[in-house]
Amino acid sequence: MSSIKKLAGQTIWYGVSSIAARFINYLLTPLLTYNLAHKEDYGKIGLIYSAIPILNIIFTYGFETAYFRYASKEENKSSIYSTSFLSLLFSTVLLTILLFIFQDGFGAAIGLQGFPAIIQLSILIIAADAISTIPFAKLRQEQRPRKYAFIKIAGILINIAVTWFYVAWCPKHVNTDANSFLNILYSPQTNPVVYVLLANLIQSVFTLVLLTGEIKQVSFNFSSRLWKEMMLYSLPLVVAGMGGMINETFDRLMLRWWLPGSVAHREAEVGVYNACYKLSILITLFIQAFRLGAEPFFFKQAEGGSPQKTYARVMKFFVITVCVTFLLITLFIPVWKHFISEAYWDGLGVVPVLVLANICLGIYYNLSIWYKLSNRTSAGATITFIGAGITFLINFLFIPYFSYMASAWATFACYATMMVTSFVWGQKAYYVPYAWKKLLAYITIVILLFFVHKGVNAIWENDIFSLATGALLTTGFVYFILRVEKKEFVAMPYIGRFIAKVV
Repeated sequence: MSSIKKLAGQTIWYGVSSIAARFINYLLTPLLTYNLAHKEDYGKIGLIYSAIPILNIIFTYGFETAYFRYASKEENKSSIYSTSFLSLLFSTVLLTILLFIFQDGFGAAIGLQGFPAIIQLSILIIAADAISTIPFAKLRQEQRPRKYAFIKIAGILINIAVTWFYVAWCPKHVNTDANSFLNILYSPQTNPVVYVLLANLIQSVFTLVLLTGEIKQVSFNFSSRLWKEMMLYSLPLVVAGMGGMINETFDRLMLRWWLPGSVAHREAEVGVYNACYKLSILITLFIQAFRLGAEPFFFKQAEGGSPQKTYARVMKFFVITVCVTFLLITLFIPVWKHFISEAYWDGLGVVPVLVLANICLGIYYNLSIWYKLSNRTSAGATITFIGAGITFLINFLFIPYFSYMASAWATFACYATMMVTSFVWGQKAYYVPYAWKKLLAYITIVILLFFVHKGVNAIWENDIFSLATGALLTTGFVYFILRVEKKEFVAMPYIGRFIAKVV
């Protein structure tokens, strides 16, 4: 229980920063959907932020995970940080130059070739984020989540302030006087997406400034031996990461490519899908926070004896948490829908599908420890590309007929397949005693509760009644879990005594 408690503590700290980082999208979603005049512009934001994560994978080429893998070895401790940072710094400079040279091709690939400023700002964001990767990994490896959280949140506040200034304040206060100071900073003729990306770039640069202390610790102690080992370990992760990003974000680009109709219609549909995708953020917030805390934790646990039982217990608590989160999102849509403009509500049907898809993704992240510990990262690449194949196939076949609903179901089919494949393969290569029958039962129960809620509310469509039945069903499930897992929860510090009295 002590190791679980430690992971929970780190996850909370990483969660603060991760939730804040993702919550910026949550805050920006109502800001942008209520203030942008055209849904196509929000569609453009979805397109560019579909491409950026894919390029981030190329720029960082799996070195973050490789850093965690090799940092725990005593013979590497003196050189791993500098070796990793210098490698990423050199490659980032090279790749940034290449992207600027071929920026027209980059813009054409995502359908934004007519907006060079958007493309150029995106390239600079990618470069700045890549350089900060290893300093952030150092903070995580040294278990300094408070500084990690501070830097993340400080950058986020800058982003929010600058975005609000350009998107909400400036359009209402721009002066027609050509000599006005405001006209130097803002032009109504500039596409608002440019200002959204400018705010992101300011955040990225500000983050690098806050990481100056870590960057100054870099020396010229570069180990070619260690670099080769890390590259051999990480390159399959690049393939896996590329496939993962295709699964996670490429559906916006595929909507832009394969949806019939005018460019404006296609980008508007991307905007609707992108806005409703944000409503599944609560589940992705927890998964991201958990992943940040779990990756270094899992590697450290592997240094001890028989870590498999710990991995199994972590999985159980993880599944319980995401099941409750599933209910909190899907049964309370009448609340969450107001975070986006009513113009985007047509796409709310994708939310339950996407939340369930992200549950599968979170479980897959838990399961993936088997190939990372056994140095079989090529297995991760294989699994991810199976998922990518499913993503491409379903989107290609069904987007012309079902638009973004096809993309939502493709996401679910992809992650569910990856989850099952990793479980079956992993149990043969690195057995972990997961209580998979019980966990599958929990997931099945919450899905049934969702359909019960949907059926009951079909009889009487009323938001207050919907929220009341949602609260009742969620409370009932939580009480059921506490009864079934009473021994586990009673043993927890702080809340154990309270739970013992309740159940």
